[in-house]
Amino acid sequence: MLFQVQMDVRIPHDLDAATAQALKQAERTRAQSLQREGKWRHLWRHAGRYANTSVFDVGDAQELHDILSTLPLFPFMEIVVTPLCRHPSSIHQDDR
Repeated sequence: MLFQVQMDVRIPHDLDAATAQALKQAERTRAQSLQREGKWRHLWRHAGRYANTSVFDVGDAQELHDILSTLPLFPFMEIVVTPLCRHPSSIHQDDR
């Protein structure tokens, strides 16, 4: 299943800078690993904001939840999930 996921990140301003940097690096490592696995298919940054819109390709909503809740920055995210399905007017034969 494909899901559009919008993530707005709000790291507290009083979080120790070294801790914040370590979390960001761990997030990058995890995101890149999920991309290599084919689960995190697309990742776009929102210009001028600490936010992104992503497309995940996972088995079901529970798998998506499990992935999102293990992201290092998850405690600092506001997340909106939208399930996606093929549009009947799409000219593509698959969801890629």
